[in-house]
Amino acid sequence: MEAAAPTLAFPLPLEAYDVRVKIGGTAIVHGATLQVHPGELVAVVGPNGAGKSTLVRAICGLQRASAGVIAWSGREVRSLRGRELARLRAFVPQRMPVPAGVTVREAVTIGRSSQLRVLGRMTRADRDAIERAMARAEVGRFAERALVTLSGGELQRVQIAIGLAQEAPVLIADEPTSQLDLGATVEVAGLLRNLTAEGLTVLLVVHDLALAAAIADTVVVVSKGRTVAAGPPRQVLTPERLADVWRADAWLSEHDGRTALHVAWLGQR
Repeated sequence: MEAAAPTLAFPLPLEAYDVRVKIGGTAIVHGATLQVHPGELVAVVGPNGAGKSTLVRAICGLQRASAGVIAWSGREVRSLRGRELARLRAFVPQRMPVPAGVTVREAVTIGRSSQLRVLGRMTRADRDAIERAMARAEVGRFAERALVTLSGGELQRVQIAIGLAQEAPVLIADEPTSQLDLGATVEVAGLLRNLTAEGLTVLLVVHDLALAAAIADTVVVVSKGRTVAAGPPRQVLTPERLADVWRADAWLSEHDGRTALHVAWLGQR
C-alpha cells in the first residue's frame, strides 16, 4: 500500500514520502522521505551506493518509482507531462555531453527549449530568460566560447545556466562539485547559495559533508536506500551518525564561518 502525503493548506515545492525504486528487479530505494521548502537549500548526502542519485532521479520524474508519493506543488509526479514538469523543476545532471562546435550561448538556448510551444519560435521573453540565466550563473563573459574549451568549473556553471534558463522555481543538481578542484568548488557553492538568496529553491546531491554542512539549510541523510535523518546540518551530521552511516571516526567543526571535516584516518583523534 502506498504512503499518502499529508494534506497541507499550502503545498510545498516538493514532497516525497516512502519512495521506493526498483531497477532490474533490485530494490535501490526502499523508504526515502524528504520535504523541500520554498527558498531552501537542501543537501542529500550518504555513502556510495546509498541510493541518493536514484532517489533524486525518481523525484525529478526521470526514474519511475515503484511505490510512494512524490508531489510537486501538490501534484503527483506521475500526473505531470514533460513540459509541465519542466516548469516546476530544472535538473542539472552530474555530467553533461560536450559536443564539439556548440557555444555556451547555444547550450543555454537549448535549455530554454523545454519552455517553448511545439514548433514555437523564440520570443523576446525567451531571449531575455537566456540572458538572465547566463548573468545569474556568471557565464556571460565567455558566452561565445565553445563548450570544449571550458574548464571543469566553467562547464559546471554552464550546466547551472542551462537549468536556470527553464525559469523553474526549483533547481536540482546531482553532484555539481564532484569533479571540481577546491577553488571551483568554492565558486559553485557560492553561486548555489546566492541563488537561494534570490528566491530559488535548490536541492543537491553531494558527497562532501563539509560542503553540505557549510551551505545547506537542511541535510537529508540516505543510507541503504532509506532516509535516516533530516534537519539542520549540526543536528544531523553528528559524530555518532558519521560513525553509524559512514563507519568513520569523524566530526565537523566550524570557526569564523569556516567548516571542516576532521577524520581519524589512522584510528586516533
